[in-house]
Amino acid sequence: MKSINDLVASAKTVCDRYRAGRMERETVREWVLGLGAYPSPHGERVREAMEWFRLHNHEPVSEDIVLVDIDRLKAISAP
Repeated sequence: MKSINDLVASAKTVCDRYRAGRMERETVREWVLGLGAYPSPHGERVREAMEWFRLHNHEPVSEDIVLVDIDRLKAISAP
């Protein structure tokens, strides 16, 4: 487990790059699935994102899926 500050900073960076098209969805998915355990409230958000990306692992994805991807990433970095 890394620090919450590191998690939040990384989640913001990944989200920004993904939203801008500078990061592939599969890379984002691998990043999320590689996250460890974190305390509340971030831990629940990480687990929700992991479950989302596990269930939605087929390419190509719709724009609606991408929007939920982004919401999941933003939730991880929310206070």
